[in-house]
Amino acid sequence: MAEGSVPAPGAGQTNGGAQGAWPGGNAEPDPRRWLILVVIAIAQLMVVLDATVMNIALPSAQKALHFSNVDRQWVVTAYSLSFGSLLLFCGRLSDLIGRKVMFITGLAGFAVASAVGGASVGFPMLVAARACQGAFGAMLAPAALSLLATTFTAPSERGKAFGIYGSVAAGGGAVGLLLGGVLTSYLSWRWCLYINLVFAGIAIAGALSLLRRQAGPRGAQLDVPGVLLVSSGVFCLVYGFSNAATHSWSTPSTWGFLGVGAALLIAFAFWLSRAKSPLLPPRVVLDRNRGAAYLGILITAAGMFGIFLFLTYFMQDTLGYSPVITGLAFLPMVVCIAIASNLSNIVLLPRIGPKPIVSVGLMLAAAGMAWLTRIGPHSGYADTILGPIMITGLGLGLMFSTAFNTGTFGVAPQDAGVASATVNTGQQLGGSLGTSLLNTIAASATTSFLIGLHARPTPAALQQALVHGYSTAFWWTSGIFLTGAIVCGSLMRRGPLRAAAPAGAPAGASAVSAASAASPRGATPR
Repeated sequence: MAEGSVPAPGAGQTNGGAQGAWPGGNAEPDPRRWLILVVIAIAQLMVVLDATVMNIALPSAQKALHFSNVDRQWVVTAYSLSFGSLLLFCGRLSDLIGRKVMFITGLAGFAVASAVGGASVGFPMLVAARACQGAFGAMLAPAALSLLATTFTAPSERGKAFGIYGSVAAGGGAVGLLLGGVLTSYLSWRWCLYINLVFAGIAIAGALSLLRRQAGPRGAQLDVPGVLLVSSGVFCLVYGFSNAATHSWSTPSTWGFLGVGAALLIAFAFWLSRAKSPLLPPRVVLDRNRGAAYLGILITAAGMFGIFLFLTYFMQDTLGYSPVITGLAFLPMVVCIAIASNLSNIVLLPRIGPKPIVSVGLMLAAAGMAWLTRIGPHSGYADTILGPIMITGLGLGLMFSTAFNTGTFGVAPQDAGVASATVNTGQQLGGSLGTSLLNTIAASATTSFLIGLHARPTPAALQQALVHGYSTAFWWTSGIFLTGAIVCGSLMRRGPLRAAAPAGAPAGASAVSAASAASPRGATPR
């Protein structure tokens, strides 16, 4: 049966079918679904780790390959541009040609690009490898999340699966700081890229043995104008934000690209209502809960930049921590993220729905960042940093895992890939916005502090100025999280998640439940 089709009830179908099927359905959950979750989690961990691992490796790579500070930004920007601009296209492609194909292709391509990057003999080779990593990451990330959404359809199991996935997605960046510090300190910066071959090899072996390939929906077409509009628009926005982080908001290369990107995305939204087979069906984003989840992820991703980057700078440059100790310092936050992610999806979400969980989570994160503004040049870890990052970790765990679940809940199987890509696009755009906005705020606050001294700054004054910049960025991060709480609290519906039944499903069945009924017996839609 074609992926995404819903069988009409007929003879031989009995009520009380397998868990996850709509009433009258006969599909059973895949007995290997928990092994599939392990494969998905490994793949997601590889993608999330890559960003922070490379940030730790950059200074060493710069020395080895002899490129300038101006060029250094392109090692990060090349990845962001290709990843962000191709996400929606690759998400829809996974719906059309199959998630298994896109998942394995993304894994293999990401591994090869990582190997090339690790073996780089010059700056152009490294940048090209990073751009290819981004392109294959855009294939991998939405396919992984859509596999998760379509493999786990029973509410109780879905909560556990998304709790684990949310822990990896929200906490992987902090783990990457530790791993990057260990690899750079004891091996080489090149191993920050080579390590991806280990993750990819395990995930590919698991995917080949566990996932079943299924055909895409019959007669489906790719929305080429939509692909061109959204890919170009996101490319321009990511480039504009990246340029603002290293240059200025007033330069033509910043506001020009941002303006063009915004215009292209407006044109894309206009086109969606007129396209025969739109790249991003309006039904995916117009649901209040899903739309709020996408916005919440974008806003939260913008604020998360303030945690990892500035706190890393503070601990290494001001407190003198080594990269390894800095990574270890983030581990309590990772533990809190994991606890809150599973608590929210397994215990809270089925009972009270996403609205209070996301709102409280973002308010906790805002409180943690406000508490972190108390840092000073001689702060101690236990009395100044530990408490705030644990509170923030609890908040981010509640928010991210719930938003991932909500953003893919109730989506028909034929839209699962593009819905998952929308989640990832929000993360990417939010991260780019946070990078440029908070960098500018921190730099301006540092400069203003030094100007206010009216004297030649001493080394101690320079440290105070830097800490003032970090503290100001943390205040803004707190405000960003609070804004997200207000937005999500206003838009999300009260009560547990309830998905409308798609056409052709029996009365009372949800879209997610119908997704499992769309599969052959014993298989889940992939």
